[in-house]
Amino acid sequence: MSNLRADWGRRGFLTVGALGGLGLSLGDYFRLKQAQADEGTNREGVAKSVIYIYLPGGMAHQETFDPKPFAPVEYRGPLASIDTNVPGVRFGQYLPQTAQIADKIAVCRSMTHGEAAHERGTHNMFTGYKPSPALQYPSFGSVISHEFGPRESLPPYVCIPNQPNEFAGSGYLSSAYSAFSLGSDPAQGGFKVRDLNLPNGIDAARFDKRRTMLDIVNDHFRATESSDSLDALDTFYERAYSLISSQKAQEAFDINKESDEMKDRYGKNQAGMRMLMARRLVEAGVRFVTLTYGGWDHHDNIQANMQRQLPAFDQGFAALIRDLDERGLLDSTLVCVGTEFGRTPKINGTAGRDHWPKVFSVVMAGGGIKRGIVHGSSNATASEPEDDPLTIEDWATTIYDRLGINARKELMAPGDRPIEIVDGGKVLNQLIV
Repeated sequence: MSNLRADWGRRGFLTVGALGGLGLSLGDYFRLKQAQADEGTNREGVAKSVIYIYLPGGMAHQETFDPKPFAPVEYRGPLASIDTNVPGVRFGQYLPQTAQIADKIAVCRSMTHGEAAHERGTHNMFTGYKPSPALQYPSFGSVISHEFGPRESLPPYVCIPNQPNEFAGSGYLSSAYSAFSLGSDPAQGGFKVRDLNLPNGIDAARFDKRRTMLDIVNDHFRATESSDSLDALDTFYERAYSLISSQKAQEAFDINKESDEMKDRYGKNQAGMRMLMARRLVEAGVRFVTLTYGGWDHHDNIQANMQRQLPAFDQGFAALIRDLDERGLLDSTLVCVGTEFGRTPKINGTAGRDHWPKVFSVVMAGGGIKRGIVHGSSNATASEPEDDPLTIEDWATTIYDRLGINARKELMAPGDRPIEIVDGGKVLNQLIV
């Protein structure tokens, strides 16, 4: 019955007489239509917010979350592996702190897709869709912004420090659902969020007066023109006013409210300060935070590159998970760690690894995800999934499900073309609580 319902949602009936051919009454038809409408209704789920930690370039799974200590050295690579606090699960040697919070996270070792180019792999990991020349799909953050809107006078979707790529945008949705970018790095001295404060010489009274004048101008344009650009601009103005006038919003972006002890716990570096800012934002009410860290396209000398970048990630990520858990926020905050693809099974001639989308690892924690599990596996040489392959569509559908969004819901693309939020994915019950 559910398959019929989905099919009717796409095609509809040509005539009421078609009902008789299916052995259904008109009452049955309207009941099914109501059920279909109910399926499209989103209700806030167990996850209230998402922190998406994106590691651009394609992080090697072999040196991080899926080491192969018993493989030949040309597959195993130059790094050792270490025990975690989950029996039988090992991580790469530069993840000692993450190894001690393995009982709080889920590692998915069987993520797979077919895109070996950076741009195409990145598109997959930000939209849940394979790239199409005909349509630009919206990012996870923009879909969530569209479905639920702002909370607590804060932007629903924030990028730290900036929108990391074109695929993290609003796609075919209105630009009103684009991300709010900080504009600078919270790890920098004198960090200040772009456009969050009133200009010099403008007090609250002058600010309100200017807003009133702008409203008059906007009313004129709305009466004579109608376009996405004008609607989006109006939305941006309203959200900007909310940010500037809200003390809670101002404080959420003020990382200096954190103690030196807390900053040291996360690490006073890009990884640590970006993750600490993300925690502040979801705690204040932001629905979706994307942050990026590092560059993981290690074609050469993977040992030195991992030694340089991975310890800061390890410290910041472990601190984030512990901090959320201690504050009672982990169960309502879904944390995801992703990258566009993995790396080749064999070490290459320049002591690195090349692009490999056939299998790689992602991490999920909190927000209704089981703790202390490994989902799926790669084979002995980490070259392809051994069991439970995890597709982009299933991963995206599971993320949306935890938030209470029905991934089968259709959004309207240009030309009045209905597009499902995710096409063909299913919720992975093995991952969820």
